[in-house]
Amino acid sequence: MKCNILYRAFLSWVRTYHLQDLIGDILGGIIVAIMLVPQGMAYALLAGLPPEVGLYSSIVALIIYGLLGSSRVLSVGPVAVVSLLVATGISPVAKTGSAEYLEYAIVLALLVGIIQVMMGLARVGFLVNFLSHPVISGFINAVAIIIGGSQLKHLLGIEMPHTEYFYLLILYILTHISTTNFVTLIIGLVSIGVLVYFKTKLGSSLEIMGLSPIFITPITKTAPLIIIISGTLLVALFDFNQIFDVKIVGNVPIGLPSFTLPIIDIDVWKTLLPTAFIISLVSYIESVSVAEALAIKRRQKINPNQELFALGIANLGATLVGGYPVTGSFSRSAVNEASGASTRLSSIITAILIAITIVLFTPLFYYLPTTVLAAIIIVAVYDLIDIETPKQLWIYSKGDAISLAITFITSLAIGVEMGILAGIFVSVILLMWRTSHPHIVIVGRIGQGQIYRNVKRYQTTTYPEVLAVRVDTSLYFTNTRYLEDQILHITANRPEIKHFILIGSAINFIDSSALDTLGNLQRRLDRTGVEFHLAGMKGDVMDRLERVGFLKKIGTDHIHLTVHEAMKTLNFIN
Repeated sequence: MKCNILYRAFLSWVRTYHLQDLIGDILGGIIVAIMLVPQGMAYALLAGLPPEVGLYSSIVALIIYGLLGSSRVLSVGPVAVVSLLVATGISPVAKTGSAEYLEYAIVLALLVGIIQVMMGLARVGFLVNFLSHPVISGFINAVAIIIGGSQLKHLLGIEMPHTEYFYLLILYILTHISTTNFVTLIIGLVSIGVLVYFKTKLGSSLEIMGLSPIFITPITKTAPLIIIISGTLLVALFDFNQIFDVKIVGNVPIGLPSFTLPIIDIDVWKTLLPTAFIISLVSYIESVSVAEALAIKRRQKINPNQELFALGIANLGATLVGGYPVTGSFSRSAVNEASGASTRLSSIITAILIAITIVLFTPLFYYLPTTVLAAIIIVAVYDLIDIETPKQLWIYSKGDAISLAITFITSLAIGVEMGILAGIFVSVILLMWRTSHPHIVIVGRIGQGQIYRNVKRYQTTTYPEVLAVRVDTSLYFTNTRYLEDQILHITANRPEIKHFILIGSAINFIDSSALDTLGNLQRRLDRTGVEFHLAGMKGDVMDRLERVGFLKKIGTDHIHLTVHEAMKTLNFIN
């Protein structure tokens, strides 16, 4: 499989490359690099790591994904959600900023890479389907709030100890609000204002001025770079770090990252494995969702298992240069696509530009205020907050809304890892409940035709001696007992019933336990004088029932092609 992936993802891409795509790929690569430099540093800070680690992680990951990925425009690198999960997973076992903390982050990248590669090779990408949309929505909303809250200390210039719990963080800030560094706060608020203006207003203003859309997108995406340059110059020229105690990034190592091997400590690996597993799933979901959305827009396809494999190798690559876990970024990928990128060459171009930045320009980041990086993170995660989904779920499905709420509240109160586990648990419980309570409806005849529908939804004609029931799902050991109980309850309360018709138009499969239950139901009905009939069963299901002798047991005269045919056979209609 590995060679097959290499061939399809790399050789076929190179052989079919068109020169007319080059300009778009170069432009996309440049614009994404402009975004990624400040974002990479900011997200590394969010993860509790030195800013340069975000850039190190990006270089190798972009190149590897450019060679192995299935999406043409996905931009891989540090993202907010994964950065928070890294901080949440490591901070309880290592002090933020310590060498041990960085070593653990590298181990996390290794474990995430191994898990994703194994899942990709085993073609088990479908496992992420167990993370339902409500769980993901509740998780992402909570993460966005936690990330934004975690940056308040940088925005306000407040020194505070690390805490795992969001409510303790907010409580500490509220009780120490008097220690706010107002110069730091002003720089941060102005940075947020510039970012928001570029994001929401500048594009329309430039359009009114008659500027071509080709230039509008690149210009509106330069805001992070502009505030980094402006903030750095302001602090450097006027000694704000000395006079007003504005916190700065400080020394950023110059030069490309050196080759690094993760520590081999089984106890550390065991400690970090649960976090690595959650990051593997969450990062894959985020990445493949972005890739699929952009692929649909271009009428292209992606391979989910290939995505898992490519992301896994990208994380293994990040490990070897001292990086931390990476995944596909929605914002950078969308900009890459909007800038005209057509192939994964744009990712390689971005990686080259990041490498040039590390080699030539990292000393310029010395005076960069951390409040500017906090502003970049706060504005970026604002887009993650989704109010509409909870509102729609409350209207559409109270159960799903509760699942979202439990994930959201648990993530805020206890932690994001427990939040997503709680969400999965509730989703599984809801799934089990829904599976064990199949949709069962009594049907009646509409008018004088051959159509039979739910008696609660349509004006129908029913016959006292007949109970015609449609089951809108396959029958398994989890739900047939419910079906049996419902039928026996109805027939016990309606002694006039002489015929029970099971309509199987929506039944695709009947397992062995369900078959036993149906046999038991048929015998119990027979003892009360109610005859068991089948109508509208699918061919494959009928074949299985025939092989085990069930059809012979109920009699061929009790098997009908449709409900209408059953009614005619029983002489209730002409």
